[in-house]
Amino acid sequence: MNFADLPETLHQAIQYFADPDNALAFLVAMRWPDGVVCPRCESKEHSFIATRRVWKCKACQKQFSVKVGTILEDSPIGLDKWLCAIWMIANCKNGISSYEIHRDLGVTQKTAWFMLHRIRLAMQQGSLEKKLCGIVEADETFIGGKLANMHLDKQTRMRMNHKRIGGYDGKAIVMGLLERHTKKARLKVLPNVRQFHVRTNVKDNVEKGATIYSDSLRSYHNLPADGFEHDFVDHSVEYVKGLVHTNGLENFWSLFKRALKGTYISVEPFHLQAYADEQAYRFNNRLTHDLERFTTVVSNIAGKRMTYAELTGKELDTAGLN
Repeated sequence: MNFADLPETLHQAIQYFADPDNALAFLVAMRWPDGVVCPRCESKEHSFIATRRVWKCKACQKQFSVKVGTILEDSPIGLDKWLCAIWMIANCKNGISSYEIHRDLGVTQKTAWFMLHRIRLAMQQGSLEKKLCGIVEADETFIGGKLANMHLDKQTRMRMNHKRIGGYDGKAIVMGLLERHTKKARLKVLPNVRQFHVRTNVKDNVEKGATIYSDSLRSYHNLPADGFEHDFVDHSVEYVKGLVHTNGLENFWSLFKRALKGTYISVEPFHLQAYADEQAYRFNNRLTHDLERFTTVVSNIAGKRMTYAELTGKELDTAGLN
């Protein structure tokens, strides 16, 4: 396959992947650069059934398509629509809603929502990535609507249950870490901002010996005991103290909240980590070309699977009843 012929804009991508041969050849080249391999037994001995665009493994006698073992598995949606959806979510700065995918690609809104969540799974950075080092900014933000904007019945119910009386109560918490010299961010949804969760997240993602700059939250104050240099700026007094500030993360939070408020409108806490990973992926790859962001996501679709029951939490409900 000649990668020089690949599209560089959304318009070109729609035209290019409308040809099923182009779409199949592209996915095969991205998934199996050294030749097609059976996803079940890893055999390279197979025959191609052109009429159905599938392979038959000569070792295990099973048939498989390019979708098997990827986020696309068991999806009746054509490769042309899948690849265009990946292009849009990877390159739209403020994200793209399921209703936009529904209108643009001619699928139902429910299908579009499921597709986007499967693509977000491929956009995750993974736990094996190198830890952050050097100067790292640490900050947290709170996601959730204001109590005053909720329906009166819901406000009354929450007050009776002693929830969301005001301030940050009941809001979802996202902690961010930003490596200053590379401008790479990592996000983690935390149950609270207590010391255990904050320090654990720092230790899991930052190399010992690094310098952590944060705000005045007390949960950061014992980081030197974990092997980190630490300094903070008190936002009630100032936002910058020489090199000590979290302005890089503040910039990221503005982009993240713009996507949540302007594009996605309503996000359940159960799914918040997926939206955080999506925004972090685009932010970390903002200096690359659209085609490069797109191909990076496509190269990560293998080995990841998500069912609708997993996405909606129904498998968790069923497990709790057994």
